[in-house]
Amino acid sequence: MGSLSGKKVVMVIAPANFQDEEYFQPKVILQASGALVDTTAKTKGEEATGTKGGKARINLPLDKVDPHDYQGIVFVGGPGAKAYFKDREVIKLVQAFYQAKKVVGAICIAPTILAQAEILRGKKVTCLPAEAGKLIKHQAKVTDKAVEVDGRIVTAKDPQAALEFGQELVKVLARV
Repeated sequence: MGSLSGKKVVMVIAPANFQDEEYFQPKVILQASGALVDTTAKTKGEEATGTKGGKARINLPLDKVDPHDYQGIVFVGGPGAKAYFKDREVIKLVQAFYQAKKVVGAICIAPTILAQAEILRGKKVTCLPAEAGKLIKHQAKVTDKAVEVDGRIVTAKDPQAALEFGQELVKVLARV
């Protein structure tokens, strides 16, 4: 794994019902590789709760996320992530990171957020199978792989892929 010393990543979670493994496992891998990781959510609170009761501290308001401060953004899945599917602020954030040539990651249902931002056209991606139709509708090439990397876009299928997702994020971030 590459060293990410000095690189910054922001992880976007739902204020409630984010998928615990999809947040905590990649975060630990990113931090172990030297990345500085901020956590944001669209919430007034300072803590978010996962589907399995995990608590995540929100240390950055969503409206303060600036792509120029980070090398990558990662969207965490779980039922709560549906709140971001049509959120204009979040969609604009995805587009800003993509246009700034940053790494954009998403796991489970969260690749749907990337599809809504229109950045997946012609890209190979993976997601929770129930979401595949939404990605195909946006002209993404959906595969059945646990983790898929297409350029600077890293997607993963489900919680079982969280460790591999974290490892692939490190590899791609090490190249930017």
